[in-house]
Amino acid sequence: MARGSSAQQLAVSAVLVAALLLAAAAPPAVNAAVTCGQVVSMLSPCVRYAMGAVQTPPATCCGGVRSLSAAARSTADRQATCNCLKQQTSGMGGLKPGIVAGIPAKCNVNVPYAISPSTDCSK
Repeated sequence: MARGSSAQQLAVSAVLVAALLLAAAAPPAVNAAVTCGQVVSMLSPCVRYAMGAVQTPPATCCGGVRSLSAAARSTADRQATCNCLKQQTSGMGGLKPGIVAGIPAKCNVNVPYAISPSTDCSK
């Protein structure tokens, strides 16, 4: 079961990276208000889809992506979300990068840039 948990955390993390990128165009703020726990919670419904286990993202996944996009409005929030995702996905396997990159579009959330684990969180 620990193995499944790791795979799920990786999937959640990758999805979280995608969500962080969704919010990248928002105006800056002084302090991050979005916590890593919130990021993981919002995107956990996307794990099975991100691993290719289901054909379409569940409504709860898309709801989480929209909620995170709305919550991570400041530069500090977007950077915190990005760093959380990178930390959570480090050393984990099972995610399908092509599926992860397409989650925003599948959820009808517009992202004007590519979603990738190589994203520089400081920019």
